[in-house]
Amino acid sequence: MIKTKLLSIEDLDKIEIQDQLKQAINQNKLVIFPTETVYGIGGNALNECSAKAIYEAKGRPQDNPLIVHIHDEKEVAKYALSISEKAKRLMTHFWPGPLTLIFQKKDIVPKQTTGGLETVAIRLPSNPVAQKLLNIVGTPLAAPSANLSGKPSSTMFKHVKDDFYGKVDFIIDGGKSTIGLESTVLDVTKEVFVLLRPGSITKKAIEDVLNEPIIDQSGERNTEKVMSPGMKYTHYKPKGNVVLLSGKIENIKNYLESLTSLNSKTALICATDYQTMFSFMNVFPLGNLEEMNLIASNLFSSLREMDEKEMEQIYIIELPKEDIGYAIMNRVLKAAGYQTLKL
Repeated sequence: MIKTKLLSIEDLDKIEIQDQLKQAINQNKLVIFPTETVYGIGGNALNECSAKAIYEAKGRPQDNPLIVHIHDEKEVAKYALSISEKAKRLMTHFWPGPLTLIFQKKDIVPKQTTGGLETVAIRLPSNPVAQKLLNIVGTPLAAPSANLSGKPSSTMFKHVKDDFYGKVDFIIDGGKSTIGLESTVLDVTKEVFVLLRPGSITKKAIEDVLNEPIIDQSGERNTEKVMSPGMKYTHYKPKGNVVLLSGKIENIKNYLESLTSLNSKTALICATDYQTMFSFMNVFPLGNLEEMNLIASNLFSSLREMDEKEMEQIYIIELPKEDIGYAIMNRVLKAAGYQTLKL
């Protein structure tokens, strides 16, 4: 077992800690750090041994690409074969921020980092702790979400400590993630850009900057090689069985009331607006419908709470799909393993 060091934000100002972090990354060890989206588990993006270590720590299939986090927009030219004017426009508008762009890669990026692909996913995070870490270590960090593969992503220090204490060298406590959903992923290698994973930066927001449409492939279920994390394997799933419920709220209430299997190990995740309607069962509210950003930031914490409370049957009521709601429902559908019931 690795002796994990737990760091505060203030620790990053200490010279001895900075030296330890640099040395750890140079030796292909791992550090978990906060970003504005979710916590990431990071290693040297330019060393294949680091990528292997990340896959092993997460229990993640090695054909699932990792996102390369950089400190400065100028670094893209080191790792991408070419950068189109349209891609530059997006970088200027949305970086630093929760947008990952996929480019054709240069040889400096090992295929272990890219899941065997000739493309590389790159992001410039806006979280100040992530930016400080990247500046300290002086190398790009390959960093998927810091969760055991297939489980809900981590948005709080407690989550990553529970999953990875004793498995990585450093865990930095950066508090709760502000966005709570992983970054939007956009393939910019095509003439018409392709949305591979929705996030808080929406399809419309991207199209408004480009002044042209993009293709949305984020809802497709993939079994072959994929260019983005979150597209192929079961994701975000608690241990209990998850079912997505859609339809009129009165029909959903009548259905749940009629269940003979309803017991203390049955849970309902829904918008706070509906909480009082379901007082006959365990309800875990996400936030009000007029606060969809809050719902997004609470989603993964609620899914993790299902395991903490040992819930065996979990129902989630469908949320509006406008704006960030589209990204939320993308995660919910995967958490349910595409099990849906329309009432």
